[in-house]
Amino acid sequence: MMNLGGAYMSSYDNSFDKLDDLSIVDSLVQLSFLIQNILARIGAEHDLSIIQIRLLGILRDREPGMLQLAKHLGLDKSSITGLVDRAQRRGLVERTVSPADKRGFNVRATAAGWQIIHEVGEQIERQITEVTAGLTEAERAQTIALASKILVTAPGASR
Repeated sequence: MMNLGGAYMSSYDNSFDKLDDLSIVDSLVQLSFLIQNILARIGAEHDLSIIQIRLLGILRDREPGMLQLAKHLGLDKSSITGLVDRAQRRGLVERTVSPADKRGFNVRATAAGWQIIHEVGEQIERQITEVTAGLTEAERAQTIALASKILVTAPGASR
């Protein structure tokens, strides 16, 4: 947040005169900036980077192998190893021997990791709900449908 003459403003630029004039690219990029700012702010409160938030988000419903994690996060082997090492040192994740390949490891959240997952998840949900409060139920449903379609059909999108 920036202090401008005593008034606090978010780092998201809300200065467009007519939002109807935004192209699809500008609209999606500005929306992405808004979401990234929310994630960064929440992450900072918990001493987490956005990539660490993404890691914990993946671990909410699965225990992937290191290669699966690297692919999903778009990281190379050394980067995913460093990311998991840092999270493990903080006590947020642990490696387990892969049942499918005894030479490999899966990654899962620890009790401390689950606590952060719940806290951060609730904060993200609350802030995104606030941001979308101006949408009607029909607009929310349409936004979900369009975002889901983009995610499913986008080349190279991690799923």
